[in-house]
Amino acid sequence: MSFVTRPDAATGTDPAIVAWLRLAHTNGIGPVRGQALLRRFGSPEGVLAAPLEDVSTVLGSTRIAAALLGPDAVRDTLTGAARSWAVGAADRALIVLGDPRYPPRLLDLPDPPLLLYCRGDWRQLAAPQVAIVGSRNATALGQRTAADLAGALVADGVTVTSGLAEGIDRAAHLGALGAGGPTIAVVGTGIDRAYPSRHRPLAERIAANGALVGEHPPGMGPLAGNFPRRNRLIAAMSSAVVVVEAALRSGSLITARLAADLGREVLAVPGSIHSPLARGCHSLLRQGAGLVESAGDILDALPSRTPNRVRSPSELPVSLTSDAAAPTGEQARLLASMSADPVRIETLADHHGWPLMTALAAVQRLELDGWVRRQADGRYVRSP
Repeated sequence: MSFVTRPDAATGTDPAIVAWLRLAHTNGIGPVRGQALLRRFGSPEGVLAAPLEDVSTVLGSTRIAAALLGPDAVRDTLTGAARSWAVGAADRALIVLGDPRYPPRLLDLPDPPLLLYCRGDWRQLAAPQVAIVGSRNATALGQRTAADLAGALVADGVTVTSGLAEGIDRAAHLGALGAGGPTIAVVGTGIDRAYPSRHRPLAERIAANGALVGEHPPGMGPLAGNFPRRNRLIAAMSSAVVVVEAALRSGSLITARLAADLGREVLAVPGSIHSPLARGCHSLLRQGAGLVESAGDILDALPSRTPNRVRSPSELPVSLTSDAAAPTGEQARLLASMSADPVRIETLADHHGWPLMTALAAVQRLELDGWVRRQADGRYVRSP
């Protein structure tokens, strides 16, 4: 990624950050369209200086292009609040795509955020991480299990990541802090808010002993649609996702599926056959998730510790990914242009005239479904 003209200056005081904020927070743009614009025009300033017709062509919408290039009182208010927040304390940062501080694992996403808000030690965002997630209505035993696992992981040098929610999330954060931290909370609200509000003291402790991170501007409340987006960040930032107590229909299982789609390890803690909160974990275990009886099971599953045991995405249980139906659309066109000869994703993107992230999203889905394989050097080949 090379979108930032001055990556070390994205602090809220540099005028360049205004262009990033405008790109990130214009309705209808989003990460995928934003990246398409950046690849076409080189930088947010280049986007805003481009003719309306050219921007409309990239976006496929004159209306959205006009909204981006024209005045917008609501967006300008958000931008002003974000800049004021960023300069309000030394532990605050605006981290844009291409910034050296940007969490590298998020680049595995087809839609990595254009801009992140971070409070605390931003260096933790690149640290080895394990996510511990689970039910908001967790049992006392489940919360103790999450806290014990988190404490053991941080004692072994692993950062614990979760979502600052009630129940298992809270217990995981507290367990990590109790063992000397660090822990990361990925928030689904504005970075200046805590949800639930009673977790404000916990958020302060996390900022002092780890990091708070999110993609939503200061002041944004707990909108329901933001939490699935938060879950994708939790899954992407972590090397493994551990589920402790989850119903069959829960956000934690969504996080687990997102992790599997990204080739992360998925693990689950078994529970009583009589507990509804064990059914989600048992479902994951039946589908091939790793069984957790102790923190050692998690540590053994981490890629850096067991290089010969890391599963490729195509080996993950199909019910944790997607049905391996015949490719259609962009995936079919991409597959048709591949052979047994290794090819780089940049070459495929140029061949089809696509943004790099469009080609990457298509090839990752083909890999998950077993149609292509990724070699050690990063090139892809068509499976036999």
